[in-house]
Formats: sequence, C-alpha cells, structure tokens
Amino acid sequence: MKSTILPSLLALAGGVLAALNVTGSTCTVTPLETGSNGREPDDTPQIVEAFRQCGQDGKVILAEGLFHIGQVMDLQNLNRVDVEIHGTLRWSADIQYWLRSSIGVEYAQLSTAWRVGGQDISFRGFGQALFDGQGQLWYDQNRGGSNQPGRPISLTFWHAKNVFVDGITWRQSQFWHTFVAYSQNVTMTNLDMNATSNSQWNTVNTDGTNTWNSKDVFIRNWTVTCGDDCIGIKGNSSNIQVSDVHCYESGCATIGSLGNPSNVADYVEDIVFDGIKCTHSSNAAWIKTYSGTGLVRNVTFANVEAENVNQPIYVTPCIYSARGCDQSRLPIRDVRWINVTGTSRYNIAAAIHCSASSPCSGFSFQNVSFTTLAGATDPKYLCSNIDGQAESGIPCTGSCPADWPQQLSGNR
Repeated sequence: MKSTILPSLLALAGGVLAALNVTGSTCTVTPLETGSNGREPDDTPQIVEAFRQCGQDGKVILAEGLFHIGQVMDLQNLNRVDVEIHGTLRWSADIQYWLRSSIGVEYAQLSTAWRVGGQDISFRGFGQALFDGQGQLWYDQNRGGSNQPGRPISLTFWHAKNVFVDGITWRQSQFWHTFVAYSQNVTMTNLDMNATSNSQWNTVNTDGTNTWNSKDVFIRNWTVTCGDDCIGIKGNSSNIQVSDVHCYESGCATIGSLGNPSNVADYVEDIVFDGIKCTHSSNAAWIKTYSGTGLVRNVTFANVEAENVNQPIYVTPCIYSARGCDQSRLPIRDVRWINVTGTSRYNIAAAIHCSASSPCSGFSFQNVSFTTLAGATDPKYLCSNIDGQAESGIPCTGSCPADWPQQLSGNR
C-alpha cells in the first residue's frame, strides 16, 4: 500500500522528522520538536489535516510525544473514524488568542477549544493519552470569576452520534473538561480528570462533564477532581446513565442548572446515577433549577457514598438567586434516593425546598442515612412543598426555607 509523507507538513528540528504520514485510510501524526525561530511549535495544522484526509472511513493516530495545540480544532462531519491518542496534547498559554478565537457552543455563551461532530466516532487513549490545558494560567487570570467569555471547554461533542471515548487523562483543564451537546449515543469510559489550583484563586467551573440537548449518554468508571460539578445534567437531556464514578472536591452528581432563561423550557428525564462516591464535596445527589419552565422526571440516585460532604442532598427551584422560589413552574417529579449513605460535614443531611406553585411529587428515600462530622448526633432533614411526603420515606425534621443555601459554613 502506498505511503506518503506530505511535504507541506514536514519539519526538521534537531535532526528529528515530524510529519503527517498517510497510508491508505490511516493518518499518523508525530509531534514537532521545535517551532520557527525557537518558538514553541504548533501541531494543530497537521492534526487538522489528518482528520481532513482520514476522518471519513479512516483512522487517525496521534503518536507518542508532546503535541502543542496552538489553535482551535473544529472537526465536524466526521464519519466512521477511529482515533488513537498515544501522546500528550498541551494547549498553548496564549490566553488572548483563546479568548478571541474559541468556538461558540450556544449554551450560556460558552465556547470550546475543540469541537467534534459527525457519527460513528471513537477516541481511544489506552491510558496513555493526556490532555493538558495549562489551566493554572486560566485560574489565575480569571481571579475567581464565573463564566468568562472565551474561556474554552477542553473537548465538546457537537451534533455527534454513536461516539465512544475511552482511556484519556485530563490535567488542569482550561474550563469544563467535556461537553456533550446536541448528541446521541455517546459512551465515555475510563476517564481521569484533575483540575486543582495551586494558588489563591480557585479553579471555578472546571466541571467534569455536562450534557445538554442530548440523549442516550453512558458514563462509566471516571475519577474526577474538579472543584465544581463532577457530572452535570443540563436541559433537554434524557436517558443519561452514570455509574462507577468517584468525585473529589466537587458538586458530585448534579441535575442542573435548569430553567435559565426562564422563557426556554428545560426537560430532563430518565436519569440514573449508580455507584457514585463523593469525597470532600459540596453536595452529593442533588437538583438545582432556576425559577423557570420545563420538567424534571424519573431520576434515580442509587448507591451513592458521601464522604465528608457539606450538604449531601439538596433540591432548590431558585439556585444562586433565591428569587421566585415559590413561583417556579418547573416541576420535579419521581426522584428516588436509594442507598445514599455516608458522612455529612455539618448537621444537615438533606435540604429540599420545592416550589409552592409547583410542588414536588413522587419523591422517595430508601435506605438513606448519614452521620455527622461536626458534633451533632442526629442530622436534620429539611423539607417543604413535597406532595405525598408522609409516604415518601423522607424523615423530615423541619421545613426548608426558600433561600436555604447550597453550601453551609457550620451547623444550623
């Protein structure tokens, strides 16, 4: 079979050849060692070219070594392509470039550094692939801000169908690690993510993943340290199954945020979290909406272990603002907490406030129990506006105020 090395993508640095090698329908990319005039090289052009040539009925191999990613990668219309990643992808430190050039993803005016779309796509990292976002630069310049325009999500699946991702490690992601939007039948397994700041500034919004306008998403065997939502299920997501995930320093298993803007209905249905461990996290198994419109229905949190979690179970119809809490028209129905146990940092095991104008219904606790770490013997379960509470198994010890906070700073 004919093999070619594209002349336009050759680089000779220190006697080492780096190139895109095309053999039939297989494109193999090896990283450049140096750039021009001693600058950091940019491997983006040859990677994008590999997908152009082999992204339809082909294979793209990123060989061992360090790939420098200096530009956005917008790879749509892929079809029946297998991607092997054996090396490290490191995104450049040119913050101003990324703020100007990252690719919009519609949701909350966010953007991404790498957008992948099409169908029948696999990304395999074999436990060797490493994505390095050089996030500390982003955490420091962001200075604790929230959704900074242009701060890029590491990897977004966009209008993608039949996707398989396995064996990739992330370190110091720029923003969210992954985003699944307008996609169907996406399976992501054996992923390791860690975004941890070593300065005075928190990472802020380095979520493990969020789904949005997507269905049939399967997440299994992840380890995530992220300082924000570990696994987030956002609007118009259905049949999402999450299992065997260990979340550190995070929001752990989250439905939301939903209902913003209020004139756009958010529907979330048929969600299962099973086998989730939450270590030193803000919450464990929880639901957060704004005072908006839509529906949350048929959610299961099963076999969730909380280890030193601030407030394990939390439900609110007015996250962050505490406005319109009892006017929300976004009902929450048929939510089950099964075998949810562990330690609560303070004396609140659960705080559930449902909208008075749209009470929660079909809630149930089965084998839900917590011990506290702050000297209280009996943890409290606070509840408001739950239809059928008496039959729910929720041992309510008092009412939950509308403005009850997501995180506590001590016993209440």
